[in-house]
Amino acid sequence: INGLSGWSSSLDDAPADTITRRFRYDVALVSALKDLEEDIMEGLRDSELDDSVCTSGFSVMIKESCDGMGDVSEKHGGGPAVPEKAVRFSFTVMSVTLVTDDKDGEVTIFTEPKPNSELSCKPLCLTFVDESDHETLTAVLAPIVAERNAMKESRLILSIGGLPRSFRFHFRGTGYDEKMVREMEGLEASGSTYVCTLCDTTRSEASKNMVLHSITRSHEENLERYEIWRKNPYSESVDELRDRVKGVSAKPFMETQPTLDALHCDIGNATEFYKIFQDEIGEVYTKVNPSREERRSWRAALDKQLRKKLRLKPVMRMNGNYARKLMTQEAAEAVCELVPTEERREALRELMRLYIQMKPVWRATCPAKECPDQLCRYSFNSQRFADLLSSTFKYR
Repeated sequence: INGLSGWSSSLDDAPADTITRRFRYDVALVSALKDLEEDIMEGLRDSELDDSVCTSGFSVMIKESCDGMGDVSEKHGGGPAVPEKAVRFSFTVMSVTLVTDDKDGEVTIFTEPKPNSELSCKPLCLTFVDESDHETLTAVLAPIVAERNAMKESRLILSIGGLPRSFRFHFRGTGYDEKMVREMEGLEASGSTYVCTLCDTTRSEASKNMVLHSITRSHEENLERYEIWRKNPYSESVDELRDRVKGVSAKPFMETQPTLDALHCDIGNATEFYKIFQDEIGEVYTKVNPSREERRSWRAALDKQLRKKLRLKPVMRMNGNYARKLMTQEAAEAVCELVPTEERREALRELMRLYIQMKPVWRATCPAKECPDQLCRYSFNSQRFADLLSSTFKYR
C-alpha cells in the first residue's frame, strides 16, 4: 500500500537525493531587511531624519559565516541515507547606515544588538557535505559567490515604510574558523609551516617575534600567488616556489576576512598553558630532551592535581569548558604546588594574571563599553605577556 497516495507534493518536498537547499541571496537579504523594517523606521525617527526624504544612500553591512556542522547523521531514524557531515552558510545584518547630504558622513540607523547570537544569524544554504570535500563544497557554494559578486556592484530598491529606498550591500566574511579560511583562501591546511592566515610568518619566525606583526595577506594577493604557484614563472624548485607563494597552493575560492573567535582564542591559549604547566612541573628549562616516559609522568601529575583541586577531568581534546576552568588563578595556584622553585611559581602566577587581565577584551561584544580599563591596558599587558614567554618560558 502506498501510504503517500493522494499526497500533493508541496514545494518543501525535496527529492530524496538532494544534498543542498538554498535561498537566493538577494531574496534572503530582502527578507532580512523587511524583518528590520520597523527598526529602520525607528532609527530614522531617532536620528531626527525626515523619512520621506531618505530614499537613497542606505548602506548595509553583512557578516557572512560558514562552518561545518560535524556529525548530523540520524541516530535511529528510517529517513533517506544522508552523509553524516553538513555545512551551513549564513549571514547576519550587522548594521544599516545612511549617507546624508547635510550631516557630514554616515548616520547609523540600525545596529544588531546581539551580533553573535544564533538568533540574528540567518541561514542561506544548508548542505550535506563534508567541509573537507573541497570539490563538492565549491560546486555548492559557487552560485552564492556569483550572486554576492553581482550584488557588490548593484543597488537594491526595496519598499521600507511605504517608500522605495535604495540599499547597497557590503559583505565581510568574518564568520569562518581557521580550517574554513584556509580552505576558502587556498592556503595549506593547519599543520603547515605557514602558521598564520593573516600574514606570511613561519612557525620559527613567529616564535622569535611575538609582538610586531601586521596583517599582510589578502584575497587578491592569494589569487596572484596561486597563479605563480600554477605557472612557476621563475622555474624554481618546489621548496623555492612554496617559499615564494608562502603556502598558497590551491585556487582561492571565496573572499574571507580571517579572524579568531573568542572560543578558539580561549582554546588555543589553554592548550599552550596546559603544555607549559606540564613542562614547569618537570622543570624542562633545566633539561635536554626529556624522555617520553618523563613527559607522561608530568602530565599524569598535572591531571591528578587538577582533578583533586578543581575537579577537572582530563579531556582527549581541549574544549571550551575545560579551557575556561583551566585558565583561572585557582588553577595556576594548584599547579604551583607542584612547581619546585619559588621564582618559577611567581612567573607562572604573573603569566596567568596577565592572561586574565586580557581575556575580557576578546570575550566582550563591545570592549570599549564593557571593559574600557582592560582595553586601555591591553597593549601593555600583551607586550609584557610576550616578554615573559620569550624570556622565562623560551624553552617552549
